[in-house]
Amino acid sequence: MRLYGALLKSPIPKQIEYYSRFSPSPLSIKQFLDFGRDNACEKTSYMFLRKELPVRLANTMREVNLLPDNLLNRPSVGLVQSWYMQSFLELLEYENKSPEDPHVLDDFLDVLIKVRNRHNDVVPTMAQGVIEYKEKYGFDPFVSSNIQYFLDRFYTNRISFRMLINQHTLLFGGDINPAHPKHIGSIDPNCNVAEVVKDAYETAKMLCEQYYLVAPELEVEEFNAKAPNKPIQVVYVPSHLFHMLFELFKNSMRATVELHEGKKEGYPSIKTLVTLGKEDLSIKISDQGGGVPLRKIDRLFNYMYSTAPRPSLEPSRAVPLAGFGYGLPISRLYARYFQGDLKLYSMEGVGSDAVIYLKALSSESFERLPVFNKSAWRHYKTTPEADDWSNPSSEPRVLPAVQVCARNCLQGIGMMSRPPAWSPAVEADRWQKRSRTAAGLTFPLLGAYRDVSQVM
Repeated sequence: MRLYGALLKSPIPKQIEYYSRFSPSPLSIKQFLDFGRDNACEKTSYMFLRKELPVRLANTMREVNLLPDNLLNRPSVGLVQSWYMQSFLELLEYENKSPEDPHVLDDFLDVLIKVRNRHNDVVPTMAQGVIEYKEKYGFDPFVSSNIQYFLDRFYTNRISFRMLINQHTLLFGGDINPAHPKHIGSIDPNCNVAEVVKDAYETAKMLCEQYYLVAPELEVEEFNAKAPNKPIQVVYVPSHLFHMLFELFKNSMRATVELHEGKKEGYPSIKTLVTLGKEDLSIKISDQGGGVPLRKIDRLFNYMYSTAPRPSLEPSRAVPLAGFGYGLPISRLYARYFQGDLKLYSMEGVGSDAVIYLKALSSESFERLPVFNKSAWRHYKTTPEADDWSNPSSEPRVLPAVQVCARNCLQGIGMMSRPPAWSPAVEADRWQKRSRTAAGLTFPLLGAYRDVSQVM
């Protein structure tokens, strides 16, 4: 405990600094599968995890310290930091312990379960800290960009951390899930995508009916380009896919029910298309929930832009179909974790299409992991440059000298009542001649605009 307290007071403990020098080792789904299926050796897994887990923790812990001080000082963020520090120190105890010791492997398994349980509430607790920061200090574009960058990486790191722990505990914990006896840890070698789609839909439907007393129906269509007329299967983590689909169905149902409530036509179905090609497995969910404007699409994936009211951390007080507004950004991280993606396309007034892209081949589904290095450090420290594209505004921030001159020209020589022979070109030439004799001042840029109207 003394060591723990001393490390918490230290800005960057040397153990964290040391492990953060190493980059995480990304694994593919095929590597996870091959290890668990053919030669699942608890000692080998232990030797890998006792180094890899501290590396992944240290990389994200170094990055936490680059957040704004006002955010780091939030109690919720401090609590998350303490969880990570405690887990890091507990894992560090096995740095040099031999797997040949009869108690080491069992003790390590217990520690992994304890660490996983400790981190169960990391997402809502960190979200609480961000909400507290935003309520007290308001919205700043530069800070928001850094927080968005950090949280994407922080939550991706957490997904990968739990993936490693779950594989080890499921393979060597002695508990086989009777509902999924063929799973290799958390991976299904023959994941039937349509079944996961229907499972996620039924769960979202139950929640929707509980809150709105009604829910749209589901239509599912499959197109298997690799093996026509056969069900689409993929090597994947069903819980990850379920999480993404459930979030999308929940959003589609909410939008559809609220838009079509009370209409004679009833509620249009939610259509799902599952396709499998040579490289990609794609799942498109289409609704007629009215869509969202184009300018708001990016906001749906922004942690700082949530418009939902602050949710309760107590499950008994939570509101169905609402939360921190983290559903879509976290779902996109799950998709990207194994080199996929999640895209949202909307037609305002009609509805939205959400598309999940996954790798069709498990050998190409490598973990996408954040690395703490100079590039990451510079992202937090570099001041954003001025935009090099024009932005619409009601009035320019600083009027160009040419525009000021032209405006003074029209106001200073009484052009409110223009003679018939007046023309902008003539007046521009006249103003140029006068400017050359006025206290030696010249305005060379005005010569480029032969028509004063071009600079007004």
